[in-house]
Amino acid sequence: MEGLLTINNVWMMICTGLVFFMHLGFSLLEIGLTRQKNTINILFKNIFIICMGLLVYYIGGFNLMYPGFEEGDLGILKFAGFGIDAPENGMTAAYASGGYTWWTDFLFQGMFAATAATIVSGAVAERIKLTSFMLFSLIYVGLVYPIVGAWKWGGGFLDKLGFYDFAGSTLVHSVGGWAALVAIWLLGARLGKFKNGKSFAILGHNIPFATAGVLILWLGWFGFNGGSVLSADPTLTSLTLVTTCLAAAAGGIGALVTSFIKNKNLDLSMFLNGILGGLVGITAGADQMSPNESLIIGLIAGAIVVFAVSLLDKLKLDDPVGAIAVHLGCGIWGTLAVGIFGNMAGTSQFLTQLTGVAIIGAFCLISSFLILFTIKKTMGLRVTKEEEIEGLDSAEHGMSAYPDFRLNQH
Repeated sequence: MEGLLTINNVWMMICTGLVFFMHLGFSLLEIGLTRQKNTINILFKNIFIICMGLLVYYIGGFNLMYPGFEEGDLGILKFAGFGIDAPENGMTAAYASGGYTWWTDFLFQGMFAATAATIVSGAVAERIKLTSFMLFSLIYVGLVYPIVGAWKWGGGFLDKLGFYDFAGSTLVHSVGGWAALVAIWLLGARLGKFKNGKSFAILGHNIPFATAGVLILWLGWFGFNGGSVLSADPTLTSLTLVTTCLAAAAGGIGALVTSFIKNKNLDLSMFLNGILGGLVGITAGADQMSPNESLIIGLIAGAIVVFAVSLLDKLKLDDPVGAIAVHLGCGIWGTLAVGIFGNMAGTSQFLTQLTGVAIIGAFCLISSFLILFTIKKTMGLRVTKEEEIEGLDSAEHGMSAYPDFRLNQH
């Protein structure tokens, strides 16, 4: 038993490190797909999200997400208290049947928490006020994310209903995606994005960075999904890594082919987001799918990315990095796919998945709107036109990510 505990615990710590590493991937992807003049601002937001996310998850988020619902509870909202205290035996709650330490569990779950705000960060890039974004992230990660997480992973009412989300297509990705959608609607598009009813591409300044970011995210997903097995079970972890990897590859090819047929070009940024779409799509059922099913899920997710990006353009909604197409569009698809493929396929399961998506979507839309609208009316959401043109690095930080040292020579 002691040996099994050690093996499980080491595996979960490795996965925790991989999920932490994903934040570097998000950072590189976001700065790569946006303009040079906003690089420091985006990096600042991503670093803030990690630091703030861990702290608020420690202070109250963890116990809001895993409050210990009991028989007779509605399974909607409960709070186990501030801070974290390990059980006497130092083990995790009963849901982690493989057994690993309470502290490892907190750290692994804490890495997930900040991801929801990171998704929003990319969508609102290049025009949101830094302080407004920081306040929104604090509230959303501290309250909204753990409340939704408790409904399934914490043993709440969606768990009792039979809703299934293995590693967070809905509970992480669409939670961030819904908020991102509300945020870009309230913010408006970047200057120059839409003119005379037409959409104009605002090119990112470093596609090699974006490519490196996606490859890092792909690697990190081995921990994101592999760790969600909650043990080092050899069969289940191996299957999960295979389905995750195949869906990512298929997502890339799905987006590549769809983009080429639809737009007659070989768009690398669409290719990259297709990979991410495949990863998001498989996340809800990575432990349930066969390799063939994971390929289908990934291919469809890649196509969804292309059409979702096009739909947002038609709606005059500006998402600089494609975060909503990837995390919301493919998050919904991946969650519904659990009811179509795998061990849980069937009409009843599909309707349960659809119910979960609808309830969580409504809650996230309403809560994010209330938070962001209040901030907009009090602090303001968007920087001034002059600050946006100048670039947020200079306007908000007084720095440049790529200083011209020749100007400082004497």
